[in-house]
Amino acid sequence: MSSTLLEIKNLSIEFRSNQQTIQAVKNIAFTLQKGEILGIVGESGSGKSVTALSIMQLIASPPGKINQGEIIFNTLKKINLLSLSEKEMVSYRGKEIAMIFQEPMTSLNPVMKCGKQVSEIVKLHLSLSSKEAKEKTISLFQEVQLPRPSEMYHAYPHQLSGGQKQRVMIAMAIACNPAILIADEPTTALDVSVQKGILELLKTLQQTRKMSILFITHDLGIIAEVADRIMVMYKGLIVEEGSVKQLFSNPKHPYTKGLIACRPNIKKRYKTLPIIADFMIENANGVISEKMVSLNDNVSNVIRKEERKELQHQLYSKTPILEIKNLKTYFPVRKNILGKPTNFVKAVNDISFKVYPGETLGLVGESGCGKTTLGRTILRLIEPTEGCIYYKGKDITKLSLKELRKERKKIQIIFQDPYSSLNPRITIGNAIIEPMKVHQIFSTDSQCKEKAMELLKKVNLPETSYNRYPHEFSGGQRQRICIARTLALNPELIICDESVSALDVSIQAQILNLLNDLKKEFGFTYIFISHDLSVVKYMSDRMIVMNKGKIEEYGDADEIYSNPQTEYTKKLIQSIPNVLN
Repeated sequence: MSSTLLEIKNLSIEFRSNQQTIQAVKNIAFTLQKGEILGIVGESGSGKSVTALSIMQLIASPPGKINQGEIIFNTLKKINLLSLSEKEMVSYRGKEIAMIFQEPMTSLNPVMKCGKQVSEIVKLHLSLSSKEAKEKTISLFQEVQLPRPSEMYHAYPHQLSGGQKQRVMIAMAIACNPAILIADEPTTALDVSVQKGILELLKTLQQTRKMSILFITHDLGIIAEVADRIMVMYKGLIVEEGSVKQLFSNPKHPYTKGLIACRPNIKKRYKTLPIIADFMIENANGVISEKMVSLNDNVSNVIRKEERKELQHQLYSKTPILEIKNLKTYFPVRKNILGKPTNFVKAVNDISFKVYPGETLGLVGESGCGKTTLGRTILRLIEPTEGCIYYKGKDITKLSLKELRKERKKIQIIFQDPYSSLNPRITIGNAIIEPMKVHQIFSTDSQCKEKAMELLKKVNLPETSYNRYPHEFSGGQRQRICIARTLALNPELIICDESVSALDVSIQAQILNLLNDLKKEFGFTYIFISHDLSVVKYMSDRMIVMNKGKIEEYGDADEIYSNPQTEYTKKLIQSIPNVLN
């Protein structure tokens, strides 16, 4: 009996829109073996998710269309899934082949209890009674290591953390003991410790249930942790395939080399992160040729310890631009009959630190540790409960809203999600101009437009972007637009709140390089917030590790990584995929 469980033959998929045809997948072929974890890696738009959706027959037609190919599923008998009707496919989808989607919040029904959503799947495919389905669901919740499974059954998605929602999705996917599990970016935007937990869970389930897993991600570091074999996709093509060891020790394709190099190196500090373009050139016909010299090999691109010491001496001889003293931000969670709060969530709990002009201070910790609340409290987007926030010697907690408005020109924030940060109904040019008009930076519209054009150029976007709308841009391009809008007010201090967390590693490298270039040119001071310790270490002069609203560690970024003092920090470092260490 063949060990091949799934075989893709000559698969091509296209999408049509506005009289334009995009070839999303181009004549690809690969196999998935029984009991194997096959990793598919590549940037957004490479065809990874489209390939997965074609296996499930979930590509909407129109605009999508499978032009050619076969998807052979080999269990009791060989069957071409593309030959099945929608009615026939229902018996395979969810039962024989299941999928964990990228974003659990949009995949789960927000008005329906988590347990009910899983129970529906169980009742549909296993023909169980409501009572049996409930028992089965609670058992599944136990298997995916959800805390308090019986309580979780009655919880709504918004009451769960990101990692817990993802575990609910996994429980739903394995409910019918499928032969194949497709995991599409299951750890995107999760902090490193939660990410590690999800990866370990999937590996355990794969071994105990004898499943085959198709694991899709844009991060080679993650794929190295779970996969037996890796397939690299670029613009709808499979450009390289091999074992984990082969791919990381001796990558053949320049695109693969670029992906591996894009992640910040834990052991070295580069002045500029490598990007895909440093490894390959692609002509107008799509033909790729390799660049023989990489930034990794360039000694002059490495920041020496002596250079860093000299820079730090210059930084910390100045007067702090920001000083936080005994800052507390509490949220009431319970009130008495008179409406007086009796219990609080201490999101920021008595924190003190200083930030110096020209410094990048990293702020790292798991989701819920208080990072974002701290960043928003500094801007007074959330009012502090107690404490002082001194900006250039002035306590901004004492300012009226009118006075605060003047100071806000100098302190700006780049939010996590570039999709929700931009108004979809106004053009990019107007989005950049808007803060200039609010703060009366220029007296005429033509001056505002001229400045906006200049800023677009600064963030490497064409002037034609001015009259276009947010939906016409990729995630990385939208983040550049958000950076341009932040620069419009000539700020001195910028808070970057998870501003690269959901981006491809290659796009992430570009944005990090851009932020560092802008810092050199304009002398910005950054507070860089992230759950990714490798990114924070690369960007930061000093680092704060937060846990449950308090500071765990505070000091030199390199020193904290090389010699962590607390168990919590050690756990964060250990959660970074090994390939990156």
